[in-house]
Amino acid sequence: MTREIEMSTKYEPQQVETGRYKKWLEQGVFKPSGDKKAKPYSVVIPPPNVTGKLHLGHAWDTTLQDMIIRQKRMQGFDTLWLPGMDHAGIATQAKVEARLAEQGISRYDLGREKFIETVWKWKDEYADIIHQQWKKLGLSLDYDRERFTLDDGLSKAVRKVFVTLYKKGLIYRGEYIINWDPKARTALSDIEVIHKDIKGAFYHVKYPFADDTKFNGKNYIEIATTRPETMMGDVAVAVHPSDERYKDIVGKTLILPLQGRKIKIIADEYVDPEFGTGMVKITPAHDPNDFAVGNRHDLERINTMNEDASMNANAGKYEGMDRFEARKAIVADLDAGGYLLRVEPITHSVGHSERTGVQVEARLSTQWFVKMKPLAEVALANQKSEQRVNFVPGRFENTFTQWMENVHDWVISRQLWWGHQIPAWYHKETGEIYVGEEAPKDIENWVQDEDVLDTWFSSALWPFSTMGWPDEDAADFKRYFPTDTLVTGYDIIFFWVSRMIFQSLEFTKERPFKHVLIHGLIRDENGVKMSKSLGNGIDPMDVIDKYGADALRWFLSNGSAPGQDVRFSYTKMDAAWNFINKIWNASRFVIMNLDDETTGQLPARKQWKLSDKWIISRLNETIGEVTRLFDSFEFGEAGRALYNFIWNDFCDWYIEMSKEDLNGTDEQAKKDTQNILCYVLDQTLRLLHPIMPFVTEKIWLEMPHEGESLVTAKYPEYNAADVDEAAQSEMENLIELIKAVRNSRAEVNAPMSSAIEILIKTSSEKTKKIFEANVDYIERFCHPKKLEISADVVAPDLAMTSVITGAEVYLPLADLINIDEEIARLQKEVKKLEGEVTRGEKKLGNERFVANAPADVVTQEREKLSEYKAKLEATKERIATLKKN
Repeated sequence: MTREIEMSTKYEPQQVETGRYKKWLEQGVFKPSGDKKAKPYSVVIPPPNVTGKLHLGHAWDTTLQDMIIRQKRMQGFDTLWLPGMDHAGIATQAKVEARLAEQGISRYDLGREKFIETVWKWKDEYADIIHQQWKKLGLSLDYDRERFTLDDGLSKAVRKVFVTLYKKGLIYRGEYIINWDPKARTALSDIEVIHKDIKGAFYHVKYPFADDTKFNGKNYIEIATTRPETMMGDVAVAVHPSDERYKDIVGKTLILPLQGRKIKIIADEYVDPEFGTGMVKITPAHDPNDFAVGNRHDLERINTMNEDASMNANAGKYEGMDRFEARKAIVADLDAGGYLLRVEPITHSVGHSERTGVQVEARLSTQWFVKMKPLAEVALANQKSEQRVNFVPGRFENTFTQWMENVHDWVISRQLWWGHQIPAWYHKETGEIYVGEEAPKDIENWVQDEDVLDTWFSSALWPFSTMGWPDEDAADFKRYFPTDTLVTGYDIIFFWVSRMIFQSLEFTKERPFKHVLIHGLIRDENGVKMSKSLGNGIDPMDVIDKYGADALRWFLSNGSAPGQDVRFSYTKMDAAWNFINKIWNASRFVIMNLDDETTGQLPARKQWKLSDKWIISRLNETIGEVTRLFDSFEFGEAGRALYNFIWNDFCDWYIEMSKEDLNGTDEQAKKDTQNILCYVLDQTLRLLHPIMPFVTEKIWLEMPHEGESLVTAKYPEYNAADVDEAAQSEMENLIELIKAVRNSRAEVNAPMSSAIEILIKTSSEKTKKIFEANVDYIERFCHPKKLEISADVVAPDLAMTSVITGAEVYLPLADLINIDEEIARLQKEVKKLEGEVTRGEKKLGNERFVANAPADVVTQEREKLSEYKAKLEATKERIATLKKN
């Protein structure tokens, strides 16, 4: 009797997913179990910026995390997946300023307080959008613990870290050349600068001597510069001390063109004598290398630009001009004054702001810095200890190490309004600096530093600040820190991963996470990185609307190996939907064929048939393989193992074979088959649940089950006792026979509905017994009108021939066979088998493989080689027989 079930005839994702997430939240199944005997397992979400909606990269990143945490939850760990978002400093401020600009308003029109209120409204708007996207993706987050990088608790942690580092001498304030974004009007760290090739020029300029000195018969030297707009800040010209060409003019005085100021020729090892003329102008306020030269020679620093990159009073007549306007004007004046020798067009690499896209200026500025060398040394030393952070794939540790070994001091102050204001105050009268976690008591006498901290300063504390630190007795900090696994893209190893490691080691003496799983980037189907400017971006919510969250998650989990980029395509999404539809239809068939008495408990082993032993064995192999692959973060390989088991073993073979008993008259056999079907489906759904939670929960609730949700159901465990290699070998033999008959029928267009004669000549007693014991299956799947299984079978002259393990299969289809075509077909088979024999012999002839591979793998290769040789010989013999006719 068919069971009544609430499952449509095909997979409809909207019907399956609607309301399910709300139910999970009501059930509270995403919260930690609170079981103190359970081992804790924690993950913190890389907090998305509140700058906009999540993209496919976020969907990939969070899907992988959700898969990890869902599996660990089912395995009995006390799991915490902590959500949160990042205020994102300059990125968010730039977005809000752009929105205000559309209304003709600037942040200065609003003032700091009103502007920050506006940004908080933006944050609330986009945080709500992100929440809805998380829910649509099915992320099993504990929202009760959600954090934001400007929360009171996290702000307290930021102040504690700043003050502690300051007191240790690891944070300092100084005047240095920094990267300056003239649009956002803020400092940038080196890794916030993107270098782009742009068209420019070398402007070759005369710098006249101040006296009657001659060089190469001329009263000037030639200087080439790409940035004439900074000339008004020149304070020297430098040559290399060992450059013999210029030894006689070191110490001489030059006249700065257009301004008339006198500057000296100095010698400094910074200069490359092989580049250009071997002479360079020194502008300490506008170039980091010139700044270092200026410090060595005690040179004046003349800043010629305002914050917005317009020229200031030090630029003389060019004051008020934009930097690029000033360049044109200065070049024109140099030409008119006879100073311009020539202009040489070039293409060169120039830094641009990652956030605003404008060309960055090297600018002299007073900023706050973190002294990185001592912190980096601790982080590098930790990687040689047992407490090292395990990078997956391992090659990305080199990226981390190289950056740490070559790290520069980190400029952490930003000239923004949105962010953590620096906890430093200046006395209004004395100028004294006070740095503290709290404001000075006589606050009326002090003014706080207006700058805020780089957004990465607060997100570097994320793994422990979100757990309650600096309160080291906080329950979550004691229970869940260090975290277990961080999942993130390779593009922020410098920005974030490295900073979390050194800050965590400095303040908690622990690594922030045991593993960091690095994934690549999402690209379009042509391999191009997705971007708004190219218009090739894909909104994950649109994909979910069409295919469902589970299909998107399946695609993302199977997209690539760790660390590799993945290409999105709708063809792949179609394949993902088709796979889920296959699962849906197979599950629907199984559930409809269960009785009210079906429990899903396995019958006694002695009652198992060959197909039962085989499917239980394959299930356990799959459980072991998927568990192992999840533990090593090989999700693509885990997906392939699941796909092969579900599509091939369970759907195509076992379910089809089960129909013999389901439609038969043996009630006990029917009951046993129902329970095995139910058990295998239940275990399969549990294995699949971390990847596709919605559809697996829907199906699981339709079948016999215990518990309210698959989210907290027990994850399958590998049982070696249920792995039956003999049964698998026998079943593979039987499947090979059925496939051979089907393929031969297809070759001559003999439909499965037509009964045919099948002759099986066995070459081993074992094979003969397998086929005889499973005649029911052979008859069901091969539809013979006559079936003969014997070692004494005589091959008919006109028959389709298949050589399989332990037997030759003949289909006497005289009316449909052309001998020449049959010989040609078998000759193709010979080539294929010869290739397999060559491959096997080469592999087993490799001493390194035989010595290093596991013994069972070597044995399997030898057995396969023996089988291929036997098949090859039998096929050649059959060709010889046919050629005699």
